[in-house]
Amino acid sequence: MKIWLDGALRDIESARVSVLDHGLTVGDGIFETVKAVDGRPFALTRHLDRLTRSARGLGLPDPDLDEVRRACAAVLEANPVPLGRLRLTYTGGRGPLGSDRGEHGTTLVVALGGTTRRPDSTAVVTVPWTRNERGALTGLKTTSYAENVVALARAREHGATEALFANTVGQLCEGTGSNVFVVLDGEIHTPPLASGCLAGITRALVAEWTGAKETDLPLDVLRDADEIFLTSTLRDVQAVHRVDDRELSAAPGPVTAKAMRVFDERSAADIDP
Repeated sequence: MKIWLDGALRDIESARVSVLDHGLTVGDGIFETVKAVDGRPFALTRHLDRLTRSARGLGLPDPDLDEVRRACAAVLEANPVPLGRLRLTYTGGRGPLGSDRGEHGTTLVVALGGTTRRPDSTAVVTVPWTRNERGALTGLKTTSYAENVVALARAREHGATEALFANTVGQLCEGTGSNVFVVLDGEIHTPPLASGCLAGITRALVAEWTGAKETDLPLDVLRDADEIFLTSTLRDVQAVHRVDDRELSAAPGPVTAKAMRVFDERSAADIDP
């Protein structure tokens, strides 16, 4: 495997960052996961726009997007896979052991791993922990992911692939690595960004292409929704057939199935929508 690290491709054995890198010591970093199909990154411009927004929100210098694009192209060429997970990581670089940043510059890593298409439906659970819709990191895609690791482990313990959070006022928010949509009386709804959820790239495209509405939703909407589906870079659109102990028959339902078809068709027609 070839990995891009700070300006050049390196073998995995020689791709090393400092043990004092702020991304490791205090989680001072951001990242993007980009789907790559036959060596071509999907929606890369949108991902790079969000990478810049996350950097600014964290107080990091703007990433050099020309370098990031070169890095993506080089890694994809060096590691051919039919379907891949392209991971862009950008951190505060080497710094002190505390929260103050150092003066050694940022770290950029781009790596690629192979993946497979997700099943058409999955199971999810709700968890007792909340998203803070007013936090300093709200809406930023940061490497401070331990909360998601804990919640996803809970989901795995219950035979699910995703955990769903409410926010601090009891509204439906998001999953550990996905956005959530519900179908009510034939209409598609998803929590607004004000709920504290991440501005998912796939979420935005699905909303644009299906006319989904942003709606404040209570967490218990999951008990009553006609259909539920998730969106993310690697899930695309994925139906939910079980949430906690509730089984949703015939998932994907008709509205979700149409959303899946629309997304597949539109994303196949335009690699950088």
